[in-house]
Amino acid sequence: MKRVGLFIPCYIDVFYPNAALSTLKILKDLGYEVDYPLNQSCCGQPFLNSGVFSEAKGLAEKFIEIFKDFDYVIAPSASCVATVRYRYRELLKPSKELEKIIANTYEICEFLHDVVKLKELRVSFPHRVGFHQSCHGLRELELGVGSELVKPQYSKVKYLLNLVKDIEIVDLKRPDECCGFGGTFSINEPEISIAMGRDRIEDHKKAGAEYIVGYDMSCLMHMEAIAKRENEDIKFLHVVEILAGADDES
Repeated sequence: MKRVGLFIPCYIDVFYPNAALSTLKILKDLGYEVDYPLNQSCCGQPFLNSGVFSEAKGLAEKFIEIFKDFDYVIAPSASCVATVRYRYRELLKPSKELEKIIANTYEICEFLHDVVKLKELRVSFPHRVGFHQSCHGLRELELGVGSELVKPQYSKVKYLLNLVKDIEIVDLKRPDECCGFGGTFSINEPEISIAMGRDRIEDHKKAGAEYIVGYDMSCLMHMEAIAKRENEDIKFLHVVEILAGADDES
């Protein structure tokens, strides 16, 4: 049996535990032996974004030491997985452990599509859903793109969502557009960041979405904060919560 190490990003651990629990549930339901190492920490992305490479290196070394013996490392975060896959070689010396971690670390939707090759889900979500494609998943993990500027390509995440009964995925005008969060960008340029987030919410509202869903809770957290502050009647969920059988929370 393949052993899975569950990596839960900092903000999900603190603010959105349901995304973590849903990831665990769907992996266990598929028959995987899942372990959650209690000594895990940050992947180092915030430090890399801020240019603090010495701190990022220490976290990368710790990540590899913790997860090196697992067959797969799975996380409900495209940005953290992209950090491991595309930034760790900048920080660390070449090694077999590094290459194994890079090859075997997956975002949960990517894993379900590419490795599990999921073909059926016995869950229902009778709601109109707008799918937000975060930048790391869209442009680095290549989970799927499509807009008037980019020739539409196959979407791994939409494939999974379409396995859910009764769901309706609405069409957006700008499905490839950034929400404005961008880690430190939202701190350094808050006015622009909020304006970008507001644009994404408006696009989903005009399309008739009841929920905005995505594979990066950091982006959803940013938009959810704007929506709550402005009393917008729209909800937010990680994609894996729907795939694991989330109930309507209204």
